[in-house]
Amino acid sequence: MEEDKPIRRKYTDLERKDIFDNEFLPHLDAMYNFAYRLTFDQDDAKDLVQDTYMKAYRFINSFQQGTNAKAWLYRILKNSFINDFRKKSKEPGKVDYQEVENFYNSDNVDESKTVDLRIDTVKDMIGDEVTNALNSLAVDFRTVIILCDLEGFTYEEMAKILDIPIGTVRSRLHRARNLLKEKLKSYAETMGYK
Repeated sequence: MEEDKPIRRKYTDLERKDIFDNEFLPHLDAMYNFAYRLTFDQDDAKDLVQDTYMKAYRFINSFQQGTNAKAWLYRILKNSFINDFRKKSKEPGKVDYQEVENFYNSDNVDESKTVDLRIDTVKDMIGDEVTNALNSLAVDFRTVIILCDLEGFTYEEMAKILDIPIGTVRSRLHRARNLLKEKLKSYAETMGYK
């Protein structure tokens, strides 16, 4: 028996605008937060969200109106992130040596200070220890924690977003939580938890 495929429909320009404005745009902040937690960079997160919304508009006829627009957008964002990550991992590292030289030759440089803007930006959202532990997880584990525990998606929604079986979602989430728990164990003990 064949699985029912969603019917692709050709939306009018007015319907496309309505779907985009009323079903996609309300999730803009959540999309940015997810993108930032994946990339740790404000500019990369903005680029990823912009790319996601461009693809969503371009392929809007694949979206079935009235279904979970947020999950559909998350899946596009996740796929874009993975594709970009694969592409960048195959590229050799790039350094602007002129910029580095100018920085260290300037009079007002303090070499003893190193600033990690990712930590400064995220530290007010979650405690530093939790943020650092979450960020140290592999991207597959970090993603399921973000989707489930921070964004509140169901296992079924996560399976669709990540394009993996629901059993894999459950086992990956279980492993991710155990890894996170292990990373936070000593911190919890210093805070008086056993």
